[in-house]
Amino acid sequence: MVTAYKNLKHVERDFRHIKADDLDLRPVFHRLEERVKAHVLTCMLACYLTWHLRRAWAPLTFTDEDPPVPGNPVTPARRSPAAQATASYQRDQAGQRYRSFRGLLEHLATLTRNQVRFAGTRATVPMLAEPTSAQRDAFSLIGAPIPLTLK
Repeated sequence: MVTAYKNLKHVERDFRHIKADDLDLRPVFHRLEERVKAHVLTCMLACYLTWHLRRAWAPLTFTDEDPPVPGNPVTPARRSPAAQATASYQRDQAGQRYRSFRGLLEHLATLTRNQVRFAGTRATVPMLAEPTSAQRDAFSLIGAPIPLTLK
């Protein structure tokens, strides 16, 4: 019973992410049943996407990938030795900084695509800002290339 109660923290965390933290989905007041269902589906899909990104980007963040399983559910949760080392050094073996999930999203937001127009012409050329190693690693971990254009 204690374990089931403690597992509610995952559901509460997901709802907190939907409302404020990562997704920032505001309440929308619908009048039609189909729209309410569509809104709930969109929120759940966004939560599912966030869950997948958290798992894929765990090596770049402070996420404890192998938390120890407590023998007694009443005892406080403990970090694994690897997570303690990550928190104490705050950098990986290559010297790259670990970030929180939200911090990684903010860092990815600095990757911009600009439209460059040369003087005297009307032609524009899309130009991507030079990605950092953390940005390259993040896209590599999800198996996607860094997009030059949005489709």
